[in-house]
Amino acid sequence: MAPIKLYGMALSPNVIRAAAVLNEKGLDFEIVPPFGQVPALQDGDEVLYESRAINRYIATKYKSQGPDLVPTPSAKLETWLEVESHHFYPAVSPLVFQLLIKPMLGGAPDAAVVDKHAADLAKVLDVYEAHLAKGNKYLAGDAYTLADANHLSYLFLLTKTPKAELVASRPHVKAWWDVISVRPAWLKTVAAIPFPPSA
Repeated sequence: MAPIKLYGMALSPNVIRAAAVLNEKGLDFEIVPPFGQVPALQDGDEVLYESRAINRYIATKYKSQGPDLVPTPSAKLETWLEVESHHFYPAVSPLVFQLLIKPMLGGAPDAAVVDKHAADLAKVLDVYEAHLAKGNKYLAGDAYTLADANHLSYLFLLTKTPKAELVASRPHVKAWWDVISVRPAWLKTVAAIPFPPSA
């Protein structure tokens, strides 16, 4: 079988999201510079776009390799996958762009945008804090799933910004982050992120 190819820039949070699940499943892959929509994944004749769809495909097709990231049935898993894409991502993405990516590109953060999205993310993470405080080690229960994996890239980048306290100030969110961020597959993913020397 031809090697799996992940098209995109290695510093892209969406590419990082897909790379984390590929590493979690123990799959060999290469990141290829993009030509069009990113990220994209080529697995043999199958070509997919959108990091969440790529992750679902990987977790399903390679279900027997590595941890089962999509246990069935799991209403909690489906709920937290939706929460990540519809609540967490819209708040964290502009925040990471303003505080980390924009300065790397030579720009200055827009304080009004930072304040708005930090407040939005604080509300979202308060919901996570309450959920995790109920004895949930991971978002969908006692096992690491795709819901946790899909958060890794943006949580990691957020912790590299002045707003890292949004995670650190919530003990249950921080404990969850501390557990998911030391998984061997995630550490392998982080080691491949080409941060500029000043990041």
